[in-house]
Amino acid sequence: IRNRLQQCNNSMEKTMVSIDLNKNTSHGGKSKARLPYLFSSIKLAVLVVLCLQNSLFTVLRRYSQGVLKETYSKHEVLLIGEVIKIVYSIYQISHVLPDNQTLHVRLNYLFQKSWKMFFLAVLYGLMNILSFVALQNIGAGVFTIFAQCKILTTATFSTLLLGRKYSAGKWRALIGLMLGVLMFSEPIWNNIKTYETEIEGNPILGTGAVILEVTLSGFASIYFEQVIKTDQEQLGIWERNFQLALGSFPIYLMFMLHSGGGDVGYFGGWSIVAVALSILGAAGGLLVALSIKHGDSILKTLATTGAIILSSVLDYYVMGGPLSAIMIIAGAQVVINICNYTFDKTPEESVVPPKGDPERI
Repeated sequence: IRNRLQQCNNSMEKTMVSIDLNKNTSHGGKSKARLPYLFSSIKLAVLVVLCLQNSLFTVLRRYSQGVLKETYSKHEVLLIGEVIKIVYSIYQISHVLPDNQTLHVRLNYLFQKSWKMFFLAVLYGLMNILSFVALQNIGAGVFTIFAQCKILTTATFSTLLLGRKYSAGKWRALIGLMLGVLMFSEPIWNNIKTYETEIEGNPILGTGAVILEVTLSGFASIYFEQVIKTDQEQLGIWERNFQLALGSFPIYLMFMLHSGGGDVGYFGGWSIVAVALSILGAAGGLLVALSIKHGDSILKTLATTGAIILSSVLDYYVMGGPLSAIMIIAGAQVVINICNYTFDKTPEESVVPPKGDPERI
């Protein structure tokens, strides 16, 4: 009898363990099934917020300088935006400090390890200079046409530097997106006056400058993504933003000093709108980093492209800007291609981060 009771107890224990394992496996499967959904939700949310930020920044800037005729320096707005990013990044860093390390020691370490972000800041400064040179030598229409190639250069560098392979559907979506933006901007490049410059320019120099600027833009986007996702140091998003803003500050300061401030001198002509633009500019930089962390550089490009459409619609209703039937059709094509790219289910080779905590930000 004793032996029979022992056998029954053992059998019941095995049954209970089996039930617990099945429950755990079931919950684990559900959790794993939820991960792609949650990732897609975060990616879509970042895409929408970044698109709204870009649109609001564009419309508010046009309202400030086109309607209110404010005379502040745009370089000062960008400079203050970098200061805001530095302060906010330090605030975030202070909440995720490693054990037994003070904020001062951590910031000093980040400064010593910031050469990669300083290189990116120099690239951004060079791109601004190239844009200025291009617009001095070619019209805004030609510049707009070449600028849309940023979509393809970003995807190309993503393939070359990160080894990422895109499906045929995503390549079709990117090409359709580029053509849709070109058609949407038809009022700019199809106007003869846009090909005229105020001074005698060198078309070859201007074309070369804009091609180089577009190429550097694609490289800079993928370089930033590569540093964030594959760098052995495994620094967080806020730490990288701190380094990038720290490297950008002297560049924008140099631009501000070179231009002599606004029409009314250094930090003259500022208003509530100018302060709002600085805050929006800083928010844009932080959102770009989040878009790369939760998606990729193409996601950032999609948000920027979508912002062109949304800002033009807002411009039409708020300030009476142009919005023709062709622009509406082109805008619909852009939205469709963004959806085709974002919700494409074809698996792709993603960047594998180095050993460490992949969730650390």
